[in-house]
Amino acid sequence: MSISIIGRSIAESATLKLNETFAILKAKGEPVIHLGGGEPKSKAPIDAITAIASHLNTGEVRYAPADGTIDMKKSVIRYTMEHYGRKVEPENIIVSSGAKQALMVALQAILDPQDEVIFPAPYWVSYTEMVKLCGAVPVPVVPEDGTFTPRMQDIEQNVTSYTKAIIINSPNNPSGAVYPESFIREIVEFCEKKNIYLIMDDIYHLLVYNGVKVANPFDYAKDFTDNSKLIIINGVSKAYAMTGFRIGWAIGNKKLIEVMANIQGHQTSGPSVLLQKAAIGAINGVQSSIDSLRATLENNRKVLVEQLNAFSGVHLLPPDGTFYTFADFSAYEKDSTKLSKFLLDKVKVLTMPGVEFGMEGYLRISFCGSIKDITEGIERMKWAIDPDSPNELYIGERKLVRDWN
Repeated sequence: MSISIIGRSIAESATLKLNETFAILKAKGEPVIHLGGGEPKSKAPIDAITAIASHLNTGEVRYAPADGTIDMKKSVIRYTMEHYGRKVEPENIIVSSGAKQALMVALQAILDPQDEVIFPAPYWVSYTEMVKLCGAVPVPVVPEDGTFTPRMQDIEQNVTSYTKAIIINSPNNPSGAVYPESFIREIVEFCEKKNIYLIMDDIYHLLVYNGVKVANPFDYAKDFTDNSKLIIINGVSKAYAMTGFRIGWAIGNKKLIEVMANIQGHQTSGPSVLLQKAAIGAINGVQSSIDSLRATLENNRKVLVEQLNAFSGVHLLPPDGTFYTFADFSAYEKDSTKLSKFLLDKVKVLTMPGVEFGMEGYLRISFCGSIKDITEGIERMKWAIDPDSPNELYIGERKLVRDWN
């Protein structure tokens, strides 16, 4: 069988594989706890549900325009004005089947083979593979100061004549770091000066804690013409807890959005009209669900940080946003894949290996589940790897005895 060079180079999505593993174990009746998940457990906003139900009852479910319906674009315009203070036109917007597709289509529209795309580490697992799907070269940049916050000198040292784009994800998946306003200002100004595309992956920008403010890239941009290289990616998946609805969007210059729409039109056509109706309902409806989700996550975050700080060997920078912690477990095991598999095999707890995000020795642990899952999951993990823990552990009525060092 002949497989393309690009096809052979693409790795399986580690996060989707983890979800599949969880579903299989759950179906078998295993007492598995998922601490690697990337979706809130709260329900979608009622306004989203009523909007989709109302349209479904009409029976008029047809093709959508390749770049999204005008009503959906109006909602994005409203969202952008409310959260970014910037008025954009319908021609500046493409609506896609999730923020992931919006990002993928943007990369396909701007990248040529051998172009380079820079992004700080730790990074979302799909960035490397999406860039490779375009025949381009991913360039992860690990901050030299040992934190999760990139510095301009880290970025500049990796810029070459092949650099076409920089991706910034703040709040960051997996670390939960919110990049400082000074860095966002510098990166916006740098990209405009160097004529490099700046892709802001803002999917978590409403999920921040302790009064932390997410910097607005529009505040520092000067070029809003059709030569603008600023692209904003967003969607309803995280803040509205609508992961399965698969509606996201990109905002960019009109020429770029036109090219992206042409590409998307041949890939998938426009996103589902029904799902766009749901997203419209969520964005235009009562926004209390976001406040409720944020309050729940903030409490979960507090519990998880306290639990992890009880490990003598875990180093943790508490997250300011998202619903993840990225904790350094290298004192127990430097191979994060090996450690993650060990925790699954021994105590049925799923975590994400840090190596998938570009940093070895770490585990991404999610706090978007229940308090019960967080406390019980961390208790199991501590029993499995902390030599000072009691020798026995009960999972339900099952008694486990630690027979390893």
